[in-house]
Amino acid sequence: MSNVKVLAISASLHPSSVSRAALVALRSEITKLDANYELVDLASEEWSLPLFDPRRKSSPAAYEKIKALMLSSHAVVLASPDYHGGASGVMKNCLDYFWGEFAGRLFGYVCASHEKGLTVMEQMRTSVRQCYGWSLPYGLSLSESDLNAERTEITNAKVSSRVQLMAHDLCTYGPLLCDRFAMDKSKPGQGFAAIYK
Repeated sequence: MSNVKVLAISASLHPSSVSRAALVALRSEITKLDANYELVDLASEEWSLPLFDPRRKSSPAAYEKIKALMLSSHAVVLASPDYHGGASGVMKNCLDYFWGEFAGRLFGYVCASHEKGLTVMEQMRTSVRQCYGWSLPYGLSLSESDLNAERTEITNAKVSSRVQLMAHDLCTYGPLLCDRFAMDKSKPGQGFAAIYK
């Protein structure tokens, strides 16, 4: 799987982010599968995106870098905390920048929540679906009780098992969907990919 690329986007500004901890654990599992993994932390200055403004004349540098990573990835993981049953404003702002880049790619979802995070993941899934991306049929939800005291490691065996499952599915199905989409784009009238010519 050395040619498989997975991009993860962390959309929490909390310095001890629970969802970011899950993405670090996911990186470990994905690299065990000999796949490539890139983590974009929207809390860092390097990746920070200004509020999306369609009137802006030029694209922010961080957007161009994220776009390039997304276009070269087979699968993308979106991670957000649960804020009043919705994704973080940081995540929504990030999603507002993209459209065609989501098409034909597989997406996975991570949510830090004291509930199950279902409404948060469904909001992210809806945005991806509207942009013709594919989604895993499940997500990964966790809270600080599933981590060690430093919030650096998952201690809940059930959550760890879910991380392994997600890593496997992203690396297995991501390339299949993405490569087939690219193939269909090169042919006339091949499914929904034809509109992206």
